[in-house]
Amino acid sequence: MGVLNVTPDSFSDGGRFFDKTRAIEHALSMAADGADIIDIGGESTRPGAEAVSYDEELRRTIPVIEALVGSIPVAISIDTYKAGVAQRALQAGAEIVNDISGLRFDSDMASVAALHEAAVVIMHIKGTPKDMQKNPVYEAIFSEIKEYFNRSIEMALAAGVKKDLIILDPGIGFGKTTGHNLQIIGNLDRFATMGMPIMVGVSKKAFIGQILDGAGVEKRAMGTAAMVAASILKGADIVRVHDVREMAGAAKAAFAVRRATLA
Repeated sequence: MGVLNVTPDSFSDGGRFFDKTRAIEHALSMAADGADIIDIGGESTRPGAEAVSYDEELRRTIPVIEALVGSIPVAISIDTYKAGVAQRALQAGAEIVNDISGLRFDSDMASVAALHEAAVVIMHIKGTPKDMQKNPVYEAIFSEIKEYFNRSIEMALAAGVKKDLIILDPGIGFGKTTGHNLQIIGNLDRFATMGMPIMVGVSKKAFIGQILDGAGVEKRAMGTAAMVAASILKGADIVRVHDVREMAGAAKAAFAVRRATLA
């Protein structure tokens, strides 16, 4: 899954693709480089981020989706927690809803996804983007995340979302310390018992910078590749990344090892 932030303030690209033309060009480039999914987001969810209005999020995302659908040979995902934005994106041709709130921030999200027979990424988050990194604490992190998943899955199924269209994302960096993130990556296979594909987003995140002695975003590529490979070896089925060409290579190698291990 290639990340396309149509925002002026995302942590990873600083608004490089806020312009519609550049956003479209980048999506086409990621597809050519090996992305299977393009994930389009119009609101930054970095730690401390302020919310964006419904109208502004539509203005940023829908024209890009409309331009890409039919001209790009990969699936389009809308990265939003607003049901109205998801509705418009799915009407425009998106096939996946990637909801950082696990269907919790907007009670209509599950029914919108069901209506359009869209795939749904249910992500775990502790708190909101504005406050999630303010001393997150867990008593039993895996059971707490599983409990969160189970409740969101119940919501999705009750609304009519098909079970085989649900993807689980443990939410690396969304209400987690560096230690929590490493625990989750090292034990991703604990979520395999839930019987749904696992997606992981580690790309360029702050915990990688901390591991690499304070490396800035632009110096986290090798650390990201290592975390992508580790995630896949522990059971991730989808990896959400910014640098598709480089990470596609890391993913392909890691999946080869995983397949050989299971053979």
